[in-house]
Amino acid sequence: MAGPGRGRKGASGTGGGDRPWDGPEDVALAGPPTYRTSGPSGAGDRPSGRPADVPGGAVGADAVLLGFVRALRAAGVDASTERAYAFLRAVDVLRPGVRADVYGAGRATLCGGHDDLERYERVFAAYFGPSDEPARQAVRHRPPPRLRLVVRDAPAGGRAPDESEPSGPPTAALASATEVLRHRDVGELDAAERAQLNRLLAAFALSGQTRRSARRRPARRGAVDPRRTVRELLRRGGEPARLRRHARVQRPRRIVLLVDVSGSMAPYADALLRFAHAAVRGGRTEVFTIGTRLTRVTRELSHRDPDLAMAALAQAVPDWRGGTRLGELLREFLNRWGQRGMARGAVVVLLSDGWERDDPELLGTQMRRLHGLAHRVVWANPRKARPGYAPLAAGMAAALPSVDDFVEGHSLAALERLAAVVRGAEAERVPVVRVRGAERA
Repeated sequence: MAGPGRGRKGASGTGGGDRPWDGPEDVALAGPPTYRTSGPSGAGDRPSGRPADVPGGAVGADAVLLGFVRALRAAGVDASTERAYAFLRAVDVLRPGVRADVYGAGRATLCGGHDDLERYERVFAAYFGPSDEPARQAVRHRPPPRLRLVVRDAPAGGRAPDESEPSGPPTAALASATEVLRHRDVGELDAAERAQLNRLLAAFALSGQTRRSARRRPARRGAVDPRRTVRELLRRGGEPARLRRHARVQRPRRIVLLVDVSGSMAPYADALLRFAHAAVRGGRTEVFTIGTRLTRVTRELSHRDPDLAMAALAQAVPDWRGGTRLGELLREFLNRWGQRGMARGAVVVLLSDGWERDDPELLGTQMRRLHGLAHRVVWANPRKARPGYAPLAAGMAAALPSVDDFVEGHSLAALERLAAVVRGAEAERVPVVRVRGAERA
């Protein structure tokens, strides 16, 4: 599966013959090669340092590329450690400074099937910014100037003072800014940063921890399937036949998201609901908003377009920026939906700061009921990331004994870790706080 730009030789390859100038797309992630013009203008060589001579160096470029791999994992692409290593090696062999080569290297090494291609396109556009493809196509209709690519080591002294930086959009700066944005508090972002965050959240994918279903399907390994084996023997007239086998089907557990939309959660509610929209798009996810009322918004979030989904949700939720009645609403959820099967064996995630207007003992009682029904109870608190935070709020303190995982929820990186916990990641691989809960019923 080769992406655009795969057919051209890179700066690290041999030959380095004439090739058309790619325009503003040829920008540096780690450090650009040297270009020598072969036109009549007689422009001299313009050496640019190796990646190690560029501010940030190869280490900075690797950090940007690994951040892109993490974004792909959050979007549901199975980008394993081996694939990430192959991606870094492919980018090093090609040209780290060319967007098309980075795109092609990732598409060839990080995508494991056709299902990953659409996610890869979305994450690449959100992480590195949209490409200027119409402009490039317009330029290609005219005979472009020819440039000869020359690769050589930079002088020991580094870049000369009179040498200028290559022109083009700051792709490395954009990717680095995206990596910084992953760790920024959502409540402190401006409008432009929120728009970039929304694009990254639109590429998210959330799936529950897998479980073995009672259903079985034909498999090459597993227990012998007596019915299929006997049918095969009868078909062959009693002659020896190969044993037919079957195995249990692996299915993801249902995910239930309870999102707090009260006034204290106003800076984070939009990002958390967009995270919930990405989860609903993945299937087997139910979403409720909690404030002064309990509202089921799974249907509203089923729109493919995130903005349309948020507009429909705004019309359906009547208690934006109101108070919080966690205990009463959790009891309503359990009596109406949870006890009847929605919470049984599911991964239940509460996204709230834990502020409770009513009696905290009611919240503690309902949390114990929920803990006895659900497979796993996760609480994501955006306030947890603040220095010196302690769960002193009455509602949070009453709920913690029945919580399996207490994680942060203030940034994109925190939501990626939350998604990993929902998928069943172990505490050794995901930095979360494990809380000893009450005994399950």
